[in-house]
Amino acid sequence: MSTSATPRERLLDAAGELFYRDGVNIGVDALCKAAGVSKKSMYQLFRSKDELIAESLASRGPAYQTMLHPGAEDDRPPRERILTVFDRQDAMVAAGNYLGCPYVSTAVELKNPEHPGSVVARHFKQQLTDFFHRELVKAGAEDPSTLAVQLTMIFDGAAARAVVRAQPLGGIGATTAAALLDAAGVQAGELALS
Repeated sequence: MSTSATPRERLLDAAGELFYRDGVNIGVDALCKAAGVSKKSMYQLFRSKDELIAESLASRGPAYQTMLHPGAEDDRPPRERILTVFDRQDAMVAAGNYLGCPYVSTAVELKNPEHPGSVVARHFKQQLTDFFHRELVKAGAEDPSTLAVQLTMIFDGAAARAVVRAQPLGGIGATTAAALLDAAGVQAGELALS
């Protein structure tokens, strides 16, 4: 954590790390200590711990997505772009310290779909589904909406498996996603005709 970071930035950074590693039920005292910020300051910056949970998740979301999604400059066919997400997930797990998808972990722990953290988690999970949907439309898939949800479920299932088994995925997410794409007729190098 940068010494020039503002108290707000330090709180968001500490919260993001601690919530991912230890869960959202970590105490405010531990959060404030890790951030080097007083409780009074925390409550001046955030109305509640719930708001801090949501904002810390939102602040980490774009970087997490960048690690997973191929960029706009990646001009490979849609199938390869989709499978890249699973390959990158596999690499994250193999690198160690993978504790699952932060959005799923937060939503499962909170157990309340209306909690601000659950709302943020749902938003970022929808962005993954939307990415799959866009790529499937480009590929000319027959039912891109259903396939996008199925791919998201494969991603989430692989994340859960990695955490429960505490071992690398060994390509199972990409293999399963490829089988789904094969069954749907989404082949390598295909683009829908405009």
